[in-house]
Amino acid sequence: MEFPEADLIANLAHELHEQATVEDTLEVLIESAPAVVGSAGAGTVLTRGGRKWDTGPSTGGLAAKADLLHTELGDGPAISAMESRRSVLANHLATDGRWPEWNGAARELGVASVLALPLWTSSASMGAMLFYDTEPDTFDDASIGIAEILGRHASIAVASARQEESLTRAIDARKLVGQAQGILMERYSLDDRRAFDVLRRYSQTTNTKLNEVARILVSTRRLPDDSERGAAGTSSS
Repeated sequence: MEFPEADLIANLAHELHEQATVEDTLEVLIESAPAVVGSAGAGTVLTRGGRKWDTGPSTGGLAAKADLLHTELGDGPAISAMESRRSVLANHLATDGRWPEWNGAARELGVASVLALPLWTSSASMGAMLFYDTEPDTFDDASIGIAEILGRHASIAVASARQEESLTRAIDARKLVGQAQGILMERYSLDDRRAFDVLRRYSQTTNTKLNEVARILVSTRRLPDDSERGAAGTSSS
């Protein structure tokens, strides 16, 4: 038996894993996935810590508005998919009793059926991908199976992109701190340890993140209120 979608899924999976950022990964996913699954549109809702969520890339229009309802109401199929880490299907919203407030608002937008898939790994829940349609009973076993395969590929790709972004931020932060140390070492004839102590002490006494202290020093060549002078003197004593 041949599966014409197999090549499409394989090509999309490769393209997802080639993206460097979470935003780019989701953009590629949303651009191609609706045609593969067979829906009018698609969107994403992303976790932001606790019971807070943000909307992510979508096909716009109806999908973007239906995504936004999740963040405004704190309920809906995306939230259920994230919390259960299972696919959530509502193939006939008009007779579905779940998420009453979201359901009513989504139907007013023209949504008749929705499929939500969690984006997650064993260590983190990252959000949900949603497929929307204006007709009921859009999603059959075949389209659900395809969507779930895409969801698994997307979860791994998003997790990899998120890790890459975190690593890049950590490297950039180390470079920034190193630059700030260099400024203090040159200005006050400090060694690298004492220069770092200046940054650390200023971070603690002002309740400012170390990276932000370094950023201020690098961008302005001084700490706010010229406080590095006293800190440097204290550190070098």
